[in-house]
Amino acid sequence: MDLDNLMKGCLVCTATAPVNIAVVKYWGKRDTQLILPVNSSLSGTIDMESMRSKTTAVASMEFKEDKMWLNGAEEDMSKSKRLSNVLRAIRERAQTVTDKDGKVLVKAEDWPKYRVQIVSENNFPTAAGLASSASGFACLTRCLASLYNVQEKVPGELTAIARQGSGSACRSLHGGFVAWDMGVEADGSDSLARQVVDEKHWPEMRVLILVVNKGRKETSSTSGMQLTVETSPLIKYRADVVVPQRMKAMEEAIQKRDFEAFADLTMADSNQFHAVCLDTLPPIFYMNDTSKRIIHMVHAMNKAAGRKIAAYTFDAGPNAVIYLLEKDMNRVLETFLHYFKPQSASVADFVTDTTKISNADDFKDVSGDAEDSIDADLRKQRFIDVLGPVDSTLNVARIIVSKLGEGAKTIEQRNTF
Repeated sequence: MDLDNLMKGCLVCTATAPVNIAVVKYWGKRDTQLILPVNSSLSGTIDMESMRSKTTAVASMEFKEDKMWLNGAEEDMSKSKRLSNVLRAIRERAQTVTDKDGKVLVKAEDWPKYRVQIVSENNFPTAAGLASSASGFACLTRCLASLYNVQEKVPGELTAIARQGSGSACRSLHGGFVAWDMGVEADGSDSLARQVVDEKHWPEMRVLILVVNKGRKETSSTSGMQLTVETSPLIKYRADVVVPQRMKAMEEAIQKRDFEAFADLTMADSNQFHAVCLDTLPPIFYMNDTSKRIIHMVHAMNKAAGRKIAAYTFDAGPNAVIYLLEKDMNRVLETFLHYFKPQSASVADFVTDTTKISNADDFKDVSGDAEDSIDADLRKQRFIDVLGPVDSTLNVARIIVSKLGEGAKTIEQRNTF
């Protein structure tokens, strides 16, 4: 679709939405049609300068059918119930659209005559355990809501619509730390996302994303979580006992900016999520040997530092997300670079830091040096005596440096009337 040469009578809207990384995981649905979870969850919203989805939607009476392109490839919308659910929910709430001078462009009753064409793209790998469906459906919801001039009648109404596309998408509509309350109503009317704190509440919080595998995962989240619900005895205990207590403790830790408590809770929940996956029949293995090495590294660094300086979490994939504070950013990042950056790669090629919040470019590259030739200060800085030698068989494709950011937003609206 040529967005620069549109026919007359078009409405155009563009939105962006962020990835969110859960610290209390959503895993399992009690209603697969409405996408209602078996437990509440909580996540941090990643700055869109690092990872985001971008969606442009065009509405016109001249279009014969709805169409969508994702990362340049046309999607068959008729085969995607989730896309259809989001589009239908937005259209049911469509309002009259006016221009900035108050001139009516589209009356509410005329919207059924319009079809939409949608172009969406991610600036990171899709379906690789990096929450692309969450940012994608949050972006679609925000974009269409602005296009159709949908106004929330109750707080969180748009999060309920995004949830029908991808459960975790509801959390990407807000910035900072966001909770998705599971709710109890059968119709899902109280299963909504709410902002716990905005992105300015804990300005020292930083995020490292270690991309271990950019490919599609073997078991999708959708099929994996349903298999868990059907076969895992542990999932019920997690949902009924562990998560309610953990949600309360996590919100308290975030409100108090207590990183020690936050780190313990984050790592414990990641561990239990993957334990539940292993408790599934047949078991689901999302992590690999590199993932396990990162876990051991974080615990060793925390022990050597005498306090929590990093907290890992893994979603449904091998990629590691490390939450940490600004004061520890460079030391932790430098350690990961020492152990995972290929000798052939420059720091600039290996580290993506669009937010410019690290000193990665200043790090001394000793990746080709013998371990015993590295001076004592640098060995201590990078925990080398604690972590041992580099294992060249364990690979990380790249590291993304980021922080907490805002939620989904509309960045452009125009028309060709």
